Amino acid sequence: MTEKIKLLYYALWLAHPILQVGIATVMVRRGLHRKFKFFFGYILTQIVTFAVVFPAMWHHYSAAFYLYWLLDGLSVAFGFGVIHEVFVDVFRFFHTLRDLGTVLFKWAGLVMLLVAGVVSVSTNSSELAPWMQAIITSQRCVRIVQIGMVLFLLFFAHYVGVSRRQHSFGVALGFGSFAIVELLLICSWVGNHVEGTWVNILNMAAYNCSLLIWLGYVAATRPARDASLSLLQPQRWEQSLTDIHHPLPPDSLIPMFEGMVDRALSRTQMDPPVSSGSADSAGTASRGAAASSGGGRFPAVQATSK
Repeated sequence: MTEKIKLLYYALWLAHPILQVGIATVMVRRGLHRKFKFFFGYILTQIVTFAVVFPAMWHHYSAAFYLYWLLDGLSVAFGFGVIHEVFVDVFRFFHTLRDLGTVLFKWAGLVMLLVAGVVSVSTNSSELAPWMQAIITSQRCVRIVQIGMVLFLLFFAHYVGVSRRQHSFGVALGFGSFAIVELLLICSWVGNHVEGTWVNILNMAAYNCSLLIWLGYVAATRPARDASLSLLQPQRWEQSLTDIHHPLPPDSLIPMFEGMVDRALSRTQMDPPVSSGSADSAGTASRGAAASSGGGRFPAVQATSK
């Protein structure tokens, strides 16, 4: 590594804590650290990683090595929790879909841990210990999920009523864009297309771009979330899942239809016909009244409806 490349390497690395401190400061001032707890914890973990690993590299390399991997595993856990935070914020108005997604999220986390354990045990590598291989596998699984999350928001943000200026969209965009670059660099390095030095430099530059995205989103004013932007189809999914979760009795529709029929008949039904005895007495009374008055006309009999 030449002096210019080494200078560029350390300049990109030193930019990490500066941007991260700025993100954490803005989040605390605007109260976003309470809404995005896992994301705030992830930023703090990255700051502590630099504060511990960077000085230790010059004095105790072995200690810096193990501290880096320990904090990297903690960072992977926080990164996985950020995915759930973004999901909860996106489906804020769809409570049933949010609960279903939370259950699926827990199962995905369990499957990820099982895959990491199996890969770490079955891989015979002389360079990496099994626990290091487990952390790397978990990190790559999280990166793939982050890519899927940002692709979902890019194509279906308006579909669920999420603006692209929302904080959750910015968090997902930063993680997803960095995950794409990192996985592409890993594939290029494995295929011997890019040297390891340039892989590290490009990876750090991509991470700095993600930090700039997060800083811009947490500093910008978030527009109000409008529930009317949600389309009808996710609302129908929400209602369908609610009906499945709280089913109605089998005969619950019968009384409703019976009441509708009764109300319809009551509006059109006339009074029942008058009996013959009552009609004769009414006719006799009317003829007597007409004879006594000497008139030739009978009074009209009005039929009233209830």
